[in-house]
Amino acid sequence: MLETRAIAEELMDADDLAPETYAKVLTDLAKVNTVTMARRPTLDFLSRVRAAAPGKPLKILDVGFGDGDMLRAISRWGKTHGAKLTLVGIDLNPKSASIAGAATPDDMRIEYLTGDYASLADQDFDVILSSIVAHHMSHDQLIGFLRFMDGQARRGWFINDLHRHGFAWVGFPLLARLMGWHYIVRHDGQLSIARSYRPSEWPPLLREAGVSDAHVFRAFPFRLCVQTIR
Repeated sequence: MLETRAIAEELMDADDLAPETYAKVLTDLAKVNTVTMARRPTLDFLSRVRAAAPGKPLKILDVGFGDGDMLRAISRWGKTHGAKLTLVGIDLNPKSASIAGAATPDDMRIEYLTGDYASLADQDFDVILSSIVAHHMSHDQLIGFLRFMDGQARRGWFINDLHRHGFAWVGFPLLARLMGWHYIVRHDGQLSIARSYRPSEWPPLLREAGVSDAHVFRAFPFRLCVQTIR
């Protein structure tokens, strides 16, 4: 059933989802990211970007930040490595900013915005990131997003998403039940895998978007990433 990418809507994307339920789902998704080592590919990418121009500050945009766990991890990474960072996140869901803000220490100075990423064009971002966002987009939305990142990120961009893989699809509900994660996380996690892409599906998307210098690669476990470094 995974030969064709699924297009069913995920429960967490429902407009009428109660704020307290949405908050619980985001909290559990952050736990999923920890257990599955989901942040590592993005932090490794930032290390590569920084190595290409050591000492230069980085202005970073994270599209679809959820509860902000990726941006907080980046903040900690920056502090550890002595990197000067400006961190901005934007999320379409108006419930996300307050949840992320409440989970973020004031001294991290992360700016959480609500709205469409396209409103942040021409803001001189060095790096544009997304994590577990691409598979939520329609075909046309993803092509537009690729064009935005490629045109707006001065030093590079990175997509950290899922790999549509049978073992992950079968195994995630079992892991989620074992960990006691929210039902929506169990349901949407498996559907997210079915909605995600395979390595052979990314090159045609990149060609359609006019992106010629991106690299597609797998990252353990069951992550499929796309990057450009300039």
